[in-house]
Amino acid sequence: MSSEELENQEEQESTELKKPATVKDLEEEGEVAADYLEELLDIFDLDGDISIDVRQDRAYIEITAEGESNIKLISDPETVEALQELTRIAVQTKTSTFSRLILDIAGSRQAKIDSLTRIVNKIIDKVKDTNAPVPMKPMSSYERKIAHDIIAEAGLISESEGEGKDRHIVVRPS
Repeated sequence: MSSEELENQEEQESTELKKPATVKDLEEEGEVAADYLEELLDIFDLDGDISIDVRQDRAYIEITAEGESNIKLISDPETVEALQELTRIAVQTKTSTFSRLILDIAGSRQAKIDSLTRIVNKIIDKVKDTNAPVPMKPMSSYERKIAHDIIAEAGLISESEGEGKDRHIVVRPS
């Protein structure tokens, strides 16, 4: 199941689950997620320090390590995305609360943003060169939000189109 399909499934399930109401609820969500991830790290004998924060109305969990650490084994952005989904499910199961937590392992989140930024900038250049709309590949809502912001900063127009796993952005000249 793709991340977009999982997100759509989560949105449907969210109608059955209550949403966190306060920073305290989000901190509790972070604690549950950290416990789950700590057990996972122990099972796989991985070294890492877990920190919890609340950012933009979401629990934000970061796993880092100093020096030579084997945490890089799970820091690929696609692996982190899968672990994030598993962690969300674990939190939702334990708390009966819809989770939109964000997981970052060894800077994977920034690596994903940097990669996405390079792709979006190439699309922006293409739209400016051709003065024609250019569709992007489907991506998660989180990635679309980042792309929309970059495109707006470049003075172009972006719109999300499609449904479910086919939801994507079309970049248009202003």
